Amino acid sequence: MRSVTLAADVMTSFRLPSTLTDALDALEALHLREQFLLRRDVAMLNHGSFGACPRPVFAVYQHWQQTFEEHPDGFMRRWRDSMDEARAVLAAYLHTTPDQLAFVVNATFGVNVVAHSLRALLREGDQILTTTHEYAACNHAWAYVCNKTGARYITHEVPLPLTTPEAWVEAFWRGVTPRTRVIYLSHITSPTALTFPVQAICERARAAGILTVVDGAHVPGQRPLDLASLGADFYIGNCHKWMLAPKGSAFLFARREVQSLIEPLVVGHGWRAHANSDQPLRDYVEWIGTRDLAAFLAVPAAIAFMHAHDWERVRALCSVVAHALRAYLEAQLGTEALCVENADWFAQMVAVRLPDAADLQRWGEALREQYRIEAPLIAWNGMKLLRVSIQAYTTRAEVERLVAAVSALARA
Repeated sequence: MRSVTLAADVMTSFRLPSTLTDALDALEALHLREQFLLRRDVAMLNHGSFGACPRPVFAVYQHWQQTFEEHPDGFMRRWRDSMDEARAVLAAYLHTTPDQLAFVVNATFGVNVVAHSLRALLREGDQILTTTHEYAACNHAWAYVCNKTGARYITHEVPLPLTTPEAWVEAFWRGVTPRTRVIYLSHITSPTALTFPVQAICERARAAGILTVVDGAHVPGQRPLDLASLGADFYIGNCHKWMLAPKGSAFLFARREVQSLIEPLVVGHGWRAHANSDQPLRDYVEWIGTRDLAAFLAVPAAIAFMHAHDWERVRALCSVVAHALRAYLEAQLGTEALCVENADWFAQMVAVRLPDAADLQRWGEALREQYRIEAPLIAWNGMKLLRVSIQAYTTRAEVERLVAAVSALARA
């Protein structure tokens, strides 16, 4: 712990902006940190990668696991009813209907379901249009499908810094061609943490007869999400990141009009049940044999936790901290922002450009070992980025430690 104390002492030479410190003090005043199981000796500024589950939600998760162990036969006789009940709560939270949702273990799995299902539509020379900001694992899923079909995966680069959502839409749409069959976009990107204006793209694509697939891994719980208004054909989101559910809980949304395109990744009992079911998406995607369903069944508890703790206010405070911290670090480092200062682009997770001379391996080792900070360092598109997540449990001392660490590493 000595290195952490020394790092905090460096802060005596800093004066953080009042916008940042006031929001951090207000966040700490909510006393939510004690609700989480996270270790206290590590500054967890990487919520975006793995999330964190509050104690009462984790208790519900363990309850469902124990219920299965105590009476497996009894649990399995009503597992579909239990999953239907959990899905109904999730559907209400996402402003959609249960028959348009299926639980999956993570966003990558959900993207794979859609990508593999669309193989039947794709022909040689067809194009799947995306951006340079997408998550690597999902890029691989689309590349695999293209290898099988002869389609092309087009990564369109939108110039930085971003200015207005309208300008972004126009810049992205210039990548559309007569061969574009699918548009695949992150709603909030993993490497750059930017929120893309996907609703405008979905509207335009629908008019052009182009299918839209949106990777919303980071959105539920971090930004309000209304799937009925968004207009995506397919939307995949995690519950175990910003929604605070246990690890291994996510969802796939498919509009009724396109559900006939979905094919099962795993063929099991649900394939037979599909023909006479009122929820074919559920049967194809969820009914794949014995597995631990506890994470899915705890999703309603995560939603209840957010409601009980006025999560709209929590999100707002976290976003103020994230925006002020990003601006402060960029000013200290003298680096260019990825976008203009605008709440449209960032929420609770932000990306800060580091100096070109930064040694990411050395910085990463120092953050973890000397300063006890978890925050990803990302090499992306010729840039070096620090991605920072602010959540209800983030403290002023942890943010000060990060500022001290970045300042010291930049001077070294």
